Amino acid sequence: MADIKTDLCIIGAGSGGLALAAGAVQMGARVVLIEGHKMGGDCLNYGCVPSKALLAAGTKAQALRGARFGVAPVTPQVDYAAAKDHVASVIAAIAPHDSQERFEGLGVQVIRDWGKFVSPRQVQAGGDTITARRFVIATGSSPLVPPIPGLDGVPHDTNETIFDLRDRPGHLIIIGGGPIGMEMAQAHVRLGCQVTVIEGARALGKDDPDMAAVVLDHLRREGVQIVEGRQAAQISGQAGAISVQTDDGTRHTGTHLLIAVGRKPNIDRLNLDAAGVETTRTGVKVDAGLRTSNRRVYAMGDVAGGLQFTHVAGYHAGIIIRSALLGLPSKARNDHIPWVTYSDPELAQVGLTEAQARAKYGDRLTVARADMAANDRAVATGKTAGGIKVMIAAGRPVGASIVGAGAGDLIGIWALAIANGLKVGAVANMVAPYPTLGELNKRAAGAYFSPKLFDNPWVKRAVRTVQKILP
Repeated sequence: MADIKTDLCIIGAGSGGLALAAGAVQMGARVVLIEGHKMGGDCLNYGCVPSKALLAAGTKAQALRGARFGVAPVTPQVDYAAAKDHVASVIAAIAPHDSQERFEGLGVQVIRDWGKFVSPRQVQAGGDTITARRFVIATGSSPLVPPIPGLDGVPHDTNETIFDLRDRPGHLIIIGGGPIGMEMAQAHVRLGCQVTVIEGARALGKDDPDMAAVVLDHLRREGVQIVEGRQAAQISGQAGAISVQTDDGTRHTGTHLLIAVGRKPNIDRLNLDAAGVETTRTGVKVDAGLRTSNRRVYAMGDVAGGLQFTHVAGYHAGIIIRSALLGLPSKARNDHIPWVTYSDPELAQVGLTEAQARAKYGDRLTVARADMAANDRAVATGKTAGGIKVMIAAGRPVGASIVGAGAGDLIGIWALAIANGLKVGAVANMVAPYPTLGELNKRAAGAYFSPKLFDNPWVKRAVRTVQKILP
């Protein structure tokens, strides 16, 4: 047991807490990092890393099925357990970067226990009491398991358990058609499972519906059954024989069940009342600077109740470093935060969707478009599904939606433009190497200017006049 005094105490060693701890200690702050479960948090152990590894296995299997480019198709021999071994090996390869040993080597004091507040300025973890100048709640979120009648008596998985499954599901039923549900649907159908997705509203409902439709059509062609606008009303059965009845009376049967309906903030263990920290339904209540109702306590990442992405937690780390360590004014914003669903084709968004932008800007909005089918690299690789649309107001991009191969990489240029208030001309002036998918961004930016140049009678008149004058 020890009484520890420090500059910064971080509760939670997920992606945000780790980024903050590494930055703070290397800038000279004394840092205590508390983690009661796994270093690396959800992203490394149950989220971004294992899901992308499993998707990669599915992509390899799917490539064998195609009859294109003069290559005969074959039926892939899928070893589901070996695919899970690949997932485990990817986690193991990345884990040292997030390990206790690495952070202790940087100078962080790591305490492996659950932390809770015992006063506005003290946290207890195991037998230690930590008094800090500033605290940061970085405890993340966990899968939400809704109170569907019968669910508590039926075996089911969440993202925290699905990657431990070794026997391939015969028929996986997924409740929830968001990014997690759709990524797992595609990974499993490509690895030889039957898959049914049940979504109470619209699948991929937070994304532009035109762009999402490209992904959903592709998944349906691969064999995923997607049921939209239906709530799961009753669940029954046992391992290997599970039944989900929707609110229209339709019964869907399968061997396994995955719940992917959303997330809940991890705040139950923190005893936040003792710290005077207010909460909301979505997590810890914070201001624009990520401070809570206790001015000595910050919250970041999923638990702060905003966008739930690993890169948001990393972004929050920079906000808190400027404020808590350097005493500089610093506010978080969301308008430049991109997100990606790593399906095939990928689906990416930053800023406003077309519907949101039209509601905000009305007739002042211009939507510039470019199709994947017009990109030579996409044609050469047979990845012509999808395209991009950029929402532009007063010459500046306010949102971009992309669906297609490499959408997650392509969205970065628009995140950069929105973050820095650049005009669309900055992208149009860019020279992209040929042939690359990156030319798609330049083509979309050019589409904004094309009517102004090619459909403008004044421009044509000026060109004719200049041609008469030039020697």
